[in-house]
This record gives sequence, structure tokens and C-alpha cells, in this order.
Amino acid sequence: MGEVEPGPLGPLEPPEPVETSANRRPGGIRVLKRNMKRNGSRNCLNRRSRFGSRERDWLKEDVKRGCVYLYGADTTTATATTTTSSSSSTSSSSSFSSDLHLVLCTVETPASEICAGEGRESLYLQLHGDLVSRKLEPTERPLQIVYDYLSRLGFDDPVRIQEEATNPDLSCMIRFYGEKPCQMDHLDRILLSGIYNVRKGKTQLHKWAERLVVLCGTCLIVSSVKDCQTGKMHILPLVGGKIEEVKRRQHSLAFSSAGAQAQTYHVSFETVAEYQRWHRQASKVVSQRISTVDLSCYSLEEVPEHLFYSQDITYLNLRHNFMQLERPGGLDTLYKFSQLKGLNLSHNKLGLFPVSLCEISTLTELNLSCNGFHDLPSQIGSLLNLQTLCLDGNFLTTLPEELGNLQQLSSLGISFNNFKQIPGVYEKLVMLDKIVMAGNCLEVLDLGVLTRMSNIKHVDLRMNCLKSTIIENLEGNKHIVHMDLRDNQLTDLDLSSLCSLEQLHCERNQLRELTLSGFSLRTLYANSNRLTAVNVYPVPSVLTSLELSRNLLECVPDWACEAKKLEILDVSSNLLTEVPMRILSSLSLRKLMVGHNHIQVLPALVEHIPLEVLDVQHNLLSRLPDALFSKALNLRYLNASANNLESLPSACAGEESLSVLQLLYLTSNLLTDQCIPVLVGHPHLRILHLANNQLQTFPASKLNKLEQLEELNVSGNKLKTIPTTIANCKRLHTLVAHSNNISIFPEILQLPQIQFVDLSCNDLTEILIPEVLPATLQDLDLTGNTNLVLEHKTLDMFSHITTLKIDQKPLPTTDSTVTSTFWSHGLAEMAGQRNKLCVSALAMDNFAEGVGAVYGMFDGDRNEELPRLLQCTMADVLLEEVQQSTNDTVFMANTFLVSHRKLGMAGQKLGSSALLCYIRPDTVDPTSSFSLTVANVGTCQAVLCRSGKPVPLSKVFSLEQDPEEAERVKDQKAIITEDNKVNGVTYCTRMLGCTYLYPWILPKPHISSTPLTIQDELLILGNKALWEHLSYTEAVNAVRHVQDPLAAAKKLCTLAQSYGCQDNVGAMVVYLNIGEEGCTCEMNGLTLPGPVGFASTTTIKDAPKPTTPSSSSGIASEFSSEMSTSEVSSEVGSTASDEHNTMGLEAGLLPRPERRCSLHPTPTSGVFQRQPSCATFSSNQSDNGLDSDDDQPVEGVITNGSKVEVEVDIHCCRGRDFENPPTFPENSSIPCPEEHARGLCLGIRRQNSVNSGILLPMSRDKMELQKSPSTSCLYGKKLSNGSIVPLEDSLNLIEVATEAPKRKTGYFAAPTQLEPEDQFVVPRDLEEEVKEQMKQQHEGRPEPEPSEEDRTELPEEFDTAL
Repeated sequence: MGEVEPGPLGPLEPPEPVETSANRRPGGIRVLKRNMKRNGSRNCLNRRSRFGSRERDWLKEDVKRGCVYLYGADTTTATATTTTSSSSSTSSSSSFSSDLHLVLCTVETPASEICAGEGRESLYLQLHGDLVSRKLEPTERPLQIVYDYLSRLGFDDPVRIQEEATNPDLSCMIRFYGEKPCQMDHLDRILLSGIYNVRKGKTQLHKWAERLVVLCGTCLIVSSVKDCQTGKMHILPLVGGKIEEVKRRQHSLAFSSAGAQAQTYHVSFETVAEYQRWHRQASKVVSQRISTVDLSCYSLEEVPEHLFYSQDITYLNLRHNFMQLERPGGLDTLYKFSQLKGLNLSHNKLGLFPVSLCEISTLTELNLSCNGFHDLPSQIGSLLNLQTLCLDGNFLTTLPEELGNLQQLSSLGISFNNFKQIPGVYEKLVMLDKIVMAGNCLEVLDLGVLTRMSNIKHVDLRMNCLKSTIIENLEGNKHIVHMDLRDNQLTDLDLSSLCSLEQLHCERNQLRELTLSGFSLRTLYANSNRLTAVNVYPVPSVLTSLELSRNLLECVPDWACEAKKLEILDVSSNLLTEVPMRILSSLSLRKLMVGHNHIQVLPALVEHIPLEVLDVQHNLLSRLPDALFSKALNLRYLNASANNLESLPSACAGEESLSVLQLLYLTSNLLTDQCIPVLVGHPHLRILHLANNQLQTFPASKLNKLEQLEELNVSGNKLKTIPTTIANCKRLHTLVAHSNNISIFPEILQLPQIQFVDLSCNDLTEILIPEVLPATLQDLDLTGNTNLVLEHKTLDMFSHITTLKIDQKPLPTTDSTVTSTFWSHGLAEMAGQRNKLCVSALAMDNFAEGVGAVYGMFDGDRNEELPRLLQCTMADVLLEEVQQSTNDTVFMANTFLVSHRKLGMAGQKLGSSALLCYIRPDTVDPTSSFSLTVANVGTCQAVLCRSGKPVPLSKVFSLEQDPEEAERVKDQKAIITEDNKVNGVTYCTRMLGCTYLYPWILPKPHISSTPLTIQDELLILGNKALWEHLSYTEAVNAVRHVQDPLAAAKKLCTLAQSYGCQDNVGAMVVYLNIGEEGCTCEMNGLTLPGPVGFASTTTIKDAPKPTTPSSSSGIASEFSSEMSTSEVSSEVGSTASDEHNTMGLEAGLLPRPERRCSLHPTPTSGVFQRQPSCATFSSNQSDNGLDSDDDQPVEGVITNGSKVEVEVDIHCCRGRDFENPPTFPENSSIPCPEEHARGLCLGIRRQNSVNSGILLPMSRDKMELQKSPSTSCLYGKKLSNGSIVPLEDSLNLIEVATEAPKRKTGYFAAPTQLEPEDQFVVPRDLEEEVKEQMKQQHEGRPEPEPSEEDRTELPEEFDTAL
């Protein structure tokens, strides 16, 4: 950096760093040099890029302050520079060797000031790692750009926005450069040049000479004089020519043009790298058949100067650049290309239509979409040769009348503009046959205007605001053959005047009645409306496809029954009660979809029919037509799931079956073993689903004949075995048999093509496997088999399987770890017909130190990377955000936004739907124990079952299901393709990732919170594929009576697949036990010790299996603890600070308060929660936590490298010895003599432990500490959380832990001896009330005779419990 004039420091002045000779610069600019290193992960930079405390303190003074990361060319070091309001400097090329500069500034600092302070000419803005970078105007404010970007992402708090702006990971989404970034291979595509030895001609008559050689566009340019570009330039057109290697000279190429008089130039390169670069780029040019130059996505402001030598260019692509007008190679100079026919200038942010383009009279194709035009100049009428004009994604409201001069114009695109009516200029453009106006603002469809445009045949008005139609007269329109009115607001539609209409799309409107002309009608798509009547006259004699699903039709229209050429009929999800005989016996119908209706009986078949596909799922059928398989000999697909079928019709009338049935879905019926013999009549069956029926056996002789079987699903039955004859099904690749009573592992591991086996939730005890497993086996699920024991040899043989799912046996732990009794979950994921699973799930029953739970579902659609990243990171992000805010809307939204940032480079081009459910103690509603907060983006959804009814908790962010989001995306001028995808990429409007689609795709989630009650039974999480095939009600009813959550989740996935899902499907079922049966209070089944000093037994009602502590809580080992509170409204502190120490109790001995759970909190105004403390100390343990003679970790000691971490609870108590403590019956009241008023005798017990009810005597050695704070600090070690632990106990902690017995189990709590009870401190303002209540309790029971020792006043005691 050059010289800087010293000046007065303004309000932008940051704290000065320590000035050394290494960072001292002339003038008033201080530089903080920090070592920056690139990270090998997907993140842009590692933590070393964060600046220090001085800079942070300076930022905290004003939220309008911040920093801008300024990237350069090198990647070695980074410099933090302060930009002041008076800074100025000159450029110094030697000063910019660093990769990153950290510039402190404010939202008012313009780019020009930063450039002056950094010695740069200009700044460049790059979004989402794109190849395109925009040059900032001098008046633009970089920090304000960052803040606006974060605000649009979803951050609301200015302080949080300031914090996020300082995070270096943000550079993966928004980044500033001090010089224009460009990769080498991109530069090669624009221009290659250099001075090389050149020889002209194929013969050796000419000599080699050094010349300037340029490869640009479609030509090879060779100067006539060395180092001179002003003299004569030799131009060699390469399109259609050839490039050859010169064998007699190393690193040489021969460039030849096309044609009979072809010329040749030999060029010799110095290195093999140069040779390869030129050969690669020239090969692309010569392979073209037309002279096309693609310079898209290069951040160009002008075209290269040498490109004008390529006068044969006919098509020039300058899409996604920043082309300017008045430049040497700007838009004003494009007229020089005399043969230019096609020009693409889309996405250049031009703002104004370049009038100079109207001078290029040779143009036949012009693309100016997405440039922010508000109007068009009249000069556009001079482009008389123009045939295609694309103006999509602008702000146009009218078209100039001069556009009517373009009589050769055959295609005009004005979609996603602001037109409110069809422009009248269409009447003059006689060559146009299409009106493409999707995504505009039309509210009324004037059919009279279309009638006057006799040349128009196709009309695309989807995604407008159409509410009604207007017919001026009864004159028919004989020109329009295709009309698309999808995604509008029409309630009634009468297009009977369009007598030539062949195809109509009117899906996703609000239509109640539809009237059409049937003269020419071939296809009609009217799904997802409210139709009760569809009138077509006359009968459409050429109609081939009719789709009326998701409407309110009570019967199939009569005219449809008379359509003689109808091949496809879809009337699923209506209110049909019968299928007309004329439909089922149609001689043309090949596909019939009548699922999700109320059909009870199908008509009998008399004649042979050509039906190939029949879907009758979700009806009330008790039987199928007897002659179905004998009359429908072409039937290949039959789905009769979710009916009441008790039997199946015979497959053949004679001895030999002619059935060609390949796919048969019969899930969720009442079928028994008697249906199995019928299946033998379908020898070509490939896929058979018999899940959730009443099968008890599968005869071996019948299965033996299904040799073509590839997929078999018999889950949810009562099967005890799978026949051994399954070994004859050589083509079987998928077996799903979960949720049965199978005790013997089937002989499936000998099948040559087996890939997926699901035997979860059965009664397997052992597995007999062959010596060699099939190489095709990819997924084996054995979870839920509680008695299954796998030997190490078996596990070794399964090591090559991609996915092996087995139960994780609970480790024998101490009684200090107890799984939550309030919720449990089950998870199922199935890949379906896809080769990979792009769905991941997150499940943590014990989250945030055991006081909550987190469940999530992530669906990447076509990518598996992002769901896995979110699965691994999102819980940690949530834990951090929960610690920063207690507002559920704030911490949940920030969790999604931060996770979006943490995806880094992986999230630039890939995206994922995400769903997160967080259960935590309710701090708002006193009538509820827990609250559920749900946040989601994309298509993953959560549904709560409350009193047997579904309660949706999430929102689907897709163009088809969320009109508000569709309108937002449309207003931001995204191009929504005909398949309803944003820029042709995704259906979703909010996702995590896909940052390159900003601002159309955002990560801000939908958030909802609800208090959990005793009526809440379960929570279902599922991805898009699950909810597309299961309604909320059906999903809830299907699993609410299933005992095992794993079996419930499996059932949901199986149902989705049987109902037609072929995509990845994921389901998670969380059983909620918020009622009294889930209570762990002392009064409800958990008996705790009676009076202080007396032993009693402790039991836990339905104690669950302990689980491994979660690793995401940030603590080495999690111990679930519930804070006990007193019935006498005493405030209980989990830490004993000095203030608590000085609070002496002069009342009688307090009873040990009853232990309460979250369901029955004590009605206190404030309860202090226990804060766990971690004692970390060095140890001689090995890195893996094992001693030299142990093969298991020491119980209770969790190692991390060379450290051993033991979690302890440290708090204050008073105590005394009791040598002969009497026992009291369970739940008895506590005697408390007034003589004990001056001493509180309570020990420390392990929280939530099964065997924690025994209280041991305490030694007098631990009762010598004084009450005063000074004495406490003198004799005890004061911790950071205010607790005090005696020094001798602190030192003995290591000793006790290391001397504890080595157990061959998982975690253990040291020391291993029994431990005393907790102590609770009563505030002064409640002492009198406590004494009064204890006195009343004491008067109702006989008082034990206190011993002499009991009358002695005891000092405070401090102790620790692990």
C-alpha cells in the first residue's frame, strides 16, 4: 500500500493493535497480520480467520459497524485493515501478496473509500461461489450489501446480523474481491495468446519465425510482425477445419481451415502444458458446424478486442455477464459482426433496452430475458428479419405498436412480466402461433380477443391471476388447439366456444364446473380442483386421456363412458361409489385409476378387455370380479391395497394360466393363507406386496413356483417362517418381512441377486449363514430382534455390506443414567427403486443434558451429501442457539440459517428439505410440562396425533401447494418452467442449500410451537414421498395402536411403497408418554428415602433401558437429572454460592422434599436448576481410554485424548452421622423434631438412580468446614459456577477414580461406593412457614427419642457426588 496522508480519526476508528516493525505502515492505517490457512473441509476458511477481541469490542459499540472480507489473488496470509473516513492511498503492487484482507468499516462506507484504503481500483462482488462477479459502483456500500443479504435470508436481529457478517464461512455465499477473479481455464475459453515460432503452409518452403499468435472466437490470428498488433493480421477461420499434431517437431500443432483453398499454419510451443491448452481449445472450435462463440458466465463488461477478427460468427452467447454500452467492445460495437444472426444477452442486468442492437439488421434470434426492462423502444421495429424474441423475466406492461412490423416473428416470449391484458400487437404478428404469457397479472380471460387473433393456436396463461372469462359473442374459435390455464383462480370455466380445442390444462384452480367442446378434444387435465360436474358436448370421439383426480365428482361423466378411444382414465381421490360397467368393459381403456374413492363393488366382466393397469386402492372392496384375470389378459399392474379383500379371484379358468400380471399390491387387506394358492396362477409376477394382512404361513410349494419374483413384501403379518423354497426365486433382490413372528433366519443369503433384506421386529435368535455371502447384498436390517445375538465371526462376514442395521445392546451402566420415559422413537428409511438413499434422519431422545429431545428429517431429493451433513451438524447448531436465546422462534430460525451457512461449498449447488422437532420443558404455559417446537423448509412434514386426530405442525414450501410462495418467487422474476420448477431445478421455494438460486430459494423456516398434553400420543415425521401417498389421518390411524415405534415407522414406509411410491421414503415415529404413567415423581411409583438419615428402597416404575449418552450435548458423559423441589415452596439452588452459605437455618430440621418430575413441578416462584460441572484432569490412560490390561473403557470415565473427563455435581450440604437409622414405610410422612431445627443433615445422592435410596453415615472428618464465606474459600475450592468443593475431596477425586475396580462394561461413575443424599437450602423468607408445616407433620406422628448426639449442632458440610 502506498503513502497515506495522516488525518483526524473519525468515528470509524477501531482499537489500535500493538504496533511492530512488521505491521507498521506509513500514515494512519494500522494493520493486524494474522496467519490464514486454507482448510481441507468444505468450509471456506477455518477458525484462524476470525479476528481478535479488540476488533470485536469495537464492533459491539455500534451495530452499524462491521467488517468486509476482501479476497485477493494469493493464498498465503490475511491482513486486517482499518478503513477510516479520511483514508486515501496510492496503489502499490508489492503490497498485495495476501489472500484475505479484513476491512473494518460501517454500513455507510462506500466501495470507493475501501478501494482507496486498500490501493485497489475497484471491488468485485461474487455470490454463492458463482463464476460471475459483478464490479461494484464507487457509491455502493459493501457492508450494507452484506447486511441486506443476511436480512433477506431471514435474520432479524441487527446484533445477530452483525455477528453473522463477521463469520468467514459467509464467504461461501457472498464474497468481495479486490481484483476480478477468473480461473485459468475460463480465460483460455475467452482468449489464448503468446509469441511462438510459426511457419505458414504445408510445405517447408517457408521458414519458422516468431510471431504473435492469438486464438479467439472462431479464428486463429497471426501477426505479420513480431510483437506488433497494429500491422497486418493473418486470419485463419477454424470452424469445420482441422488441427493435427506435427510429428517431426516437438510440441507443435498444424491449424488448417476448411474448404478447397484451405490454409495451414504450424505453431511450435515451448512446453507441453501450452501445447495441451491450445490443442484442447482449438479442438472445440474446429468441431463446430456453425460459427458459434459461447462467452456466457465470464463477468464480461465488453467482448475481447480480438473477437472482432472473427467475422464469420453467426451466434454469440453473452448470457449472464455485465455487458456495458459505451466500451471499446461494448454493446454499441456488436454491429461489427456482419453475419451475426443469434445474440443471447439474458441475465445482464441492463436496465434499459440497448437501442444500438436495433442496428444489427441480420439478427433472427434475440434473447433479452431477465434484464429489468420496463419498456421497449420503438426502434425495435427495424429488426425486420427477427424470428424469435425472448423478453421473459422483465417488468414490461405494454409492447410498442412498431413491434407489429416484424412480420417474420414466429416466437415471442413475454412470460413473467407485468402484463394485465393480452397485447393487441399480437393481431398484427401473423406469423405468431403461440401466446406465451405465463406468470403475468391477467385477471380476466377475454375469449373475444383470442377469436380475433386467427393466427394463434397455442395459449399459455399459467400462473396468472385469472378469475373469470368473458365471451363477447357466440362466434366460435376454430384456431386455438392448446390452452394452459394451470395455477390460476378460476371457479367456473366455459370454453365451449373453442370448438377446435384439442388439449386443456387447468390443474390447481378452484373450478366447480367445467364446460368444453368435444369436437376435437384429445386430452383433458383438470386435477386438483373442486369439480362436481364436467360437461363436454358432443361426445369427444377422439379423446384418449382424461385426468380428473382430486376433485369432488360423485360419478364418472356419461360422456366419458361413451368415448370410444379413451385409453387413460384417472378419477382417483373423488367421491365415486361405483365404476360404470361401460368403463370397465371399454375396448379401448388401457389404464384405469379409481383409487381413494368409496367403491364397494366392481362390475362383473363378460368380455375380454385390453386393460393393462388397474388401481383400486383405498376403497371399500370386499372382493374383485371373478373373471378379472381371465378376461383382462393384458393386465400387468394391479393395486388393490387398503381395501377389505378376503379372497382373490382365480387366475385362470382352465388348467393353463394366461396371466401376464407382473406387479401385484395387496397390502392392508384381510387376506389369509387361502389366497396364496391363487398367486401361483401368475407365473410372471415380479413384485408382490402382501403386507399387513392375516397371513400365518406361506406354503413352500406355492412360493417355489414364483420363479420370476424380484421383490416380496410380507411384513406386518403373523408368519413364523419364510419357506426354504425361497431359494428357488433366483431373481429375488428385495425381501421385506419385518413385524412378523419369524424365529428362523430364511435361506436368502444364497440367492445370487439379493440386495435388500428387512427382517426387523421379529423373533430371530441366531443366523445361519453360508461360507460366502452374495456380493450383491447391500442392506440387511435386523433391528428389533431382542433375542438375537451375533457372534464376532458373523459380524466379520457382514463387514462388506454397505448398510448393516442391528440393535445396539444397552451397556451395563450404573444407576445414574436413566432414559427418558416421556418419549421413544423408531426410524425407517427405504430407498425404493432408486440406487441411493437421499434421506437422512436425526434422533436424540436425550438432548441438552437430558432435559429434551430433538428429531429431524432431511430429504436431498437427488443428492445424499447434504442430508448427511445436516444430520451430523444441525443438533450441535441447535444446542448453541438454545444457549443464546430462550425464544423458540428465534433460536429455531437461527438454527436453520446457521446450518444453511455451515453447508459451505456443498450448499452452493445442492439443496435439501429439512424438518426439526425440539421437545423441551415448557417455561411459558404453567399447565403444560413440555412444549414442542417444529421448524421446516421444503417438503418434509411433521404431524402430531392428539386424541387420535392428526394435527399438522409444518408447512409445505412448494410451488404447487403454497400460492403465497409461488407469488413471491414470481414477483422476484424467477423463471418457472412448465414442470413447475424454479429455474427448472426444484419444486421447493425454501430449502437449505441451493444458494445459487437466491433470492428465489430461501432458508428461512416455518416455525410452530405447541404445548404437549396428556392427549398427545405420538409424533410422525416424514419426507415428501411419505405424505404424497399417505394422508395425515391414515398415517395416524395406522400406527397409533402399534406398540413398538420402530415397527410403526416401518409400517408407514411399507404402506407408502405399497400405495405406489417408488422414490426414497423416510418415516420417524415418536411415541409420547406425557401422561401420569410417564411420571417419575416420588408420589407416582418412584419411592425415595424417607426422613433424613433413614434408609429406604427406591424403585422406578417401568424403568426403561439405559441408552448411550448423546455426544452432541457438549459434555463428555450425560447423566439425566431431575431437580427435586420441596412441597413447602422452598427455593432450591443447584450451586452453593457464598450467599447461600451465609444463610443459616435456625428452624427445625427440614424434611427431605419430595422428588418431582416435569409433570408435577412445585408451585414455586423460582427454581434453580442443577448445573453439572466437569472435572478434567490428566491421566495415564491410553488414547482410547483403555488400560493395558483392559479391553473396555473404565466405567464412568470418559477419555478424550490424554484427558479423562468425569462429570460431577458439586453443591453445598449439611450433614451428620446416624449410626442406627430406623426405616419408615413407603410414602410416609417425615418426622421432624424441633430439636433438629438448628442443623440440616442431608447428603448427596446420585440423581435419577435406581439404587439411590440408601443413605450412608458420613464421617465427622467432613464436617469441619466453617459457615463463613472466607472460611469456605479457605478450606474449599471455589468453582466457576459458584460451587465450592473441599480441596481434599478435589484431590481425592483422581485417586478414587483410578483406584476404582476395573469393570468390563461401558461407563461407570467413580467412586463406586454408595453416596449420600441431596441437601436443599430454604430461603429466609420461608423459614417460618417451613417450621410451621413441619410442626404440624410432627404432631400427627410419634416422635422418636433423639440421642445425645442428635442434639449436637453440626457445621456445614461440603461434598461431591459423581
